[in-house]
Amino acid sequence: MARVLITGSADGLGLLAAQRLIEQGHAVTLHARNPQRARAASAAAEGAEAVLVADVSTLAQMRSLAEQANRSGRYQAVIHNVGVGYQTAHRVETADGFSQLFAINVLTPYVLTALMQRPDRLVYLSSGMHRGGSASLEDPQWTKRRWNGPQAYSDSKLFDVLLAFGVARRWPLVLSNALEPGWVPTRMGGPQAPDDLALGALTQAWLAVSDDPAARVSGQYFFHQQPRPTQADARRIELQDGLLEYCAGLSGIALPAA
Repeated sequence: MARVLITGSADGLGLLAAQRLIEQGHAVTLHARNPQRARAASAAAEGAEAVLVADVSTLAQMRSLAEQANRSGRYQAVIHNVGVGYQTAHRVETADGFSQLFAINVLTPYVLTALMQRPDRLVYLSSGMHRGGSASLEDPQWTKRRWNGPQAYSDSKLFDVLLAFGVARRWPLVLSNALEPGWVPTRMGGPQAPDDLALGALTQAWLAVSDDPAARVSGQYFFHQQPRPTQADARRIELQDGLLEYCAGLSGIALPAA
């Protein structure tokens, strides 16, 4: 049995992955952004070990989530599922002055990775849209450019792959991977999304706990339990390190050494 934390698991893919893992006998901790969503998640994933509450649009709440997780003990796996989409017509700024999309999709998984007790496995949720993303750090939070939601989202999902691969290099004893779930009919994906929702949640659960040799790898990218090529920039070490350094500077939290 493994202890697994899944961020952003009040609904959608995170909740489906939680339900799958609970059915398999694992101890799953959910995460929701407010108490109302936490209660709904707890009812939908009966048997969950706990539900942690934090609105991770702010750095203080990112820290709070990490502290709550650490107080409960070490997790064998963390699935970084939390994210927001690109439907907003303009750039949304958080209380810290960050781009909300960047703060939730990129900075949150970085901060939790840096502050939580180190697990055996890390799983980062990306998207097929990462292939259209830019890894440039000249304006990653869109403070200088005219807002383009789909492009900002694509950038954030490429950053998630860079994060997974950068951590895999720096922490060789941790299995750190990224995946795309497909275009599935979640609240973010919309009701017309053509891919299978159940299959969309399968790979993150598999990477988190499976003893299958194909899942016990690191620095890889998956779709439906199969390796899939990434955008070429995701493999560039200088871009991985640049993102880790940018997030460390932004948050004031350095990624611990191996």
